[in-house]
Amino acid sequence: MDSLTGSVERITFYNPENGYSVIRLLPDQQPGIDLSSEQLTTVVGNLPEVSPGEHLRLKGSWKNHPKHGRQFQSETCEQILPATVAGMRRYLGSGLIKGIGPRLAERIVDQFGDQALEVIENQPERLLEVPDIGPKRSGSIALAWEEQKQVKDIMLFLHSHDVSTNLGIKIYKQYGDQSMQVVQSDPYRLAGDIHGVGFKTADRIAQSLGLPHDHPSRIEAGLVYVLNEMINEGHVYVPREVLAEKANDMLGEINPDLLPTAIDRLREQERVYQDLVPGEKPDAIPSEAGSGEISEKRAEFQQPAIYLMPFYYSEIGVTGRLGELAGTLPSRMSDLPPAFLPLDPQLTDEQGQAIRTAISHPVSVLTGGPGTGKTTALKALIAVVETAGKKYALASPTGRAAKRLSEATGRPSSTIHRLLGFSPKEGFKHNDQNPLDIDLLVVDEASMLDLILANQLLKALQPGCHVLLVGDVDQLPSVGAGDVLRDVIKSGIAPVTRLSFIFRQESGSRIITNAHRINQGQMPVFKEISEGSSNDFFLFPAEAAEDAANWVEDIVVKRIPNRFGFDAMAHVQVLAPMYRGSAGVNNLNEQLQAALNPPELKKPEKQLFGKTFRQGDKVMQTQNAYDKDVFNGDIGRVLEFNPSAHTMDVDFEGRRVTYEWTDADQLVLAYAVSVHKAQGSEFPVVVVPVITAHYMMLQRNLLYTAITRARQLCVLVGSKRAIAIAINNNRVAQRYSALAWRLETNF
Repeated sequence: MDSLTGSVERITFYNPENGYSVIRLLPDQQPGIDLSSEQLTTVVGNLPEVSPGEHLRLKGSWKNHPKHGRQFQSETCEQILPATVAGMRRYLGSGLIKGIGPRLAERIVDQFGDQALEVIENQPERLLEVPDIGPKRSGSIALAWEEQKQVKDIMLFLHSHDVSTNLGIKIYKQYGDQSMQVVQSDPYRLAGDIHGVGFKTADRIAQSLGLPHDHPSRIEAGLVYVLNEMINEGHVYVPREVLAEKANDMLGEINPDLLPTAIDRLREQERVYQDLVPGEKPDAIPSEAGSGEISEKRAEFQQPAIYLMPFYYSEIGVTGRLGELAGTLPSRMSDLPPAFLPLDPQLTDEQGQAIRTAISHPVSVLTGGPGTGKTTALKALIAVVETAGKKYALASPTGRAAKRLSEATGRPSSTIHRLLGFSPKEGFKHNDQNPLDIDLLVVDEASMLDLILANQLLKALQPGCHVLLVGDVDQLPSVGAGDVLRDVIKSGIAPVTRLSFIFRQESGSRIITNAHRINQGQMPVFKEISEGSSNDFFLFPAEAAEDAANWVEDIVVKRIPNRFGFDAMAHVQVLAPMYRGSAGVNNLNEQLQAALNPPELKKPEKQLFGKTFRQGDKVMQTQNAYDKDVFNGDIGRVLEFNPSAHTMDVDFEGRRVTYEWTDADQLVLAYAVSVHKAQGSEFPVVVVPVITAHYMMLQRNLLYTAITRARQLCVLVGSKRAIAIAINNNRVAQRYSALAWRLETNF
């Protein structure tokens, strides 16, 4: 094979899925190589994630591409240290070593010349000779250099398994000097310990190490992976038969008789729990079935269900605690004098009944669609409780929902995590040993409440405390596992008040009206688009996904700002049913980023985990980051990058949060987000592509949820046929959850 060494000038393309790269290299002086007039050559092939300034030793062959000309096709790549002063200056100034930027790199190389890298590696204490470098900074540089060396050693091994440099850094941070030992002895451990390393990556490593397909560790890891994947889809448990079937399909080429034994081993290790639950498959139960009918169907037979341990304990915990709360009488509200019960005469009978129910029953539910007066009823309830001198708390699952609740009621509200005093190191401050001292808890947007969080919340309530769950049961269920609000309603353990009278039907406004029409199985009403129209609900026709995507861009970037004066970045949110396809979340983000925040010479940007983040970008957090006090679904804006510190700062509604580059996989672009991720949020303007290509996800509750996110303007882009498909599909995707059955049978 031919050899080529040189320094990386720029990255033209990098695919994080397989490492395929196109880079421009400035070769070292090597005889026999005919370079272009620019002295740069193009290198293609599967490479580790490299940075400009790095020095590479490549082996491969020269090829003539019919379109792009002479290229070097790399077969192997070794990241090496530069030998020249100029190369060292560029290498150190590239931002590759945390703590060293271009200016500091200049000073270090000026001080030590061609011995600069040797000093950093073998005599880091001499860095104190460089102006403006103190003991603390020299120590951090030495540490960063050592970490970089360790990561490079790991990456030499991981590169062949398509693992990115950023994941290599995470592996090193997790295991330190034991990284290589862990990777080689138990690669499946990575999938459980490190965010971003899934079963498939770990399996690829394991297979290359020669681990048999039917190795017990592989089968156990595969089963846990399937369980986690189904939990990510919202299920609390998986029927044992379904788990074995899905694991067998995924693992392939194994004897299916090995799966039951592997499940039993996981049970013995207390990694999973098996219980008997009603055996009716979730999708066989009509969504409109009443609780009694569900009970009959579920009682037909019992089947073994496999839980990951936290979800079993949470389901049992929620069952016991809700039952205890519901059965505690007299309660902390029982002494409320009857004189407080007469309410504002302007309240409807439904609203009055909701308030009386919340006061007289320790556990109750208030539900209803948009504009039905849930907030008005809450304000009246708060007034009664305050007059009585009772202690109460208002909480929501997300920060945006909590902020909306506070603005609507004029009273303090918080996320459930903040209410419970959560900290990453100490966990929840308020629990069964240190309960909240309140008489009433109101949980708004309760349709978003998942099982794990519900269990933690109920742990912190004393018997006798009242709980009012408020939410729109017709919206999508929680992003996390479980369907707590629906299960509580199905079980019959708590009285339910459903508000039906629609208050918010302002003149000319159709958002609320059409949301209720959709919820009732009727097509929305669209006015003709005209210059004099004051309508707030539009449909732009589009059949093909590409046409819909182009319409979305035109509407967001030009039409809405020009006609209505809304800011495209600050006020407009695109919500899409799916991630893939031309009109999916991923492509729309790329298209809108290019249109709303294009690259500029002086605008910093950084490619991380295959995504380009640019100053000013709209981004969303995709998992709970308790150490940062940022939660799944929070939306912010990229403020700046610090190349020497390897960090980026994001503004979340006035709060500055710093991310290390290795944590950037927690962020995605948020010009467009999924409807699920938008739960609990409201935006001034919502734009929704609804096309037949999305038919797999077109459901009534998804379209209803998307429309009800809009406060002032809602624009659908697509076809009436696709809208009709969604409206006619009212078969709510049921989740594997036994909470309703446990509540119903135990109380």
